Amino acid sequence: MLRVTVICVGKLKEKFYAQAAAEYVKRLGRYCKLDLIELPEQRLPDAPAPAEIERALFREAGVIRGKIPPASCVAALCIEGQLRSSEELAQLLGSWQQRGEKGLVFIIGGSYGLHPSVKSEAQVRLSMSPMTFPHHLARVMLLEQIYRGFQILEGGKYHK
Repeated sequence: MLRVTVICVGKLKEKFYAQAAAEYVKRLGRYCKLDLIELPEQRLPDAPAPAEIERALFREAGVIRGKIPPASCVAALCIEGQLRSSEELAQLLGSWQQRGEKGLVFIIGGSYGLHPSVKSEAQVRLSMSPMTFPHHLARVMLLEQIYRGFQILEGGKYHK
């Protein structure tokens, strides 16, 4: 069974986000071995300077790298990433499975995003939308899209 890891910077505080994420984690159990890893967001002052943000992202990048399983294909979620339809994401999942990838890793940054080094090291950069979403909602959206992708590959009824 394919191993999928979702690495998220920041903890879900809102109950409704946690419930929605848990529902998709449960549904995904049918298609993959899913690991959801929450990492703490670096503390910053209320109005951080650009250098403080850079240092925090750099520290988060080191922790993120330490959680990526060896020999995994990595996708970083970032605004400058490629927009893909649900069908295109399904094709990407299918191609990773066919290539025999040992694991897939999706990375969601915190409120200031991801360090440029994490983005450049990823094999794929994905964008959810040109619109801005809270990173907690992005987690739910990503889990739903991974589930939808597996449903598309299976020819299931979920995707319309």
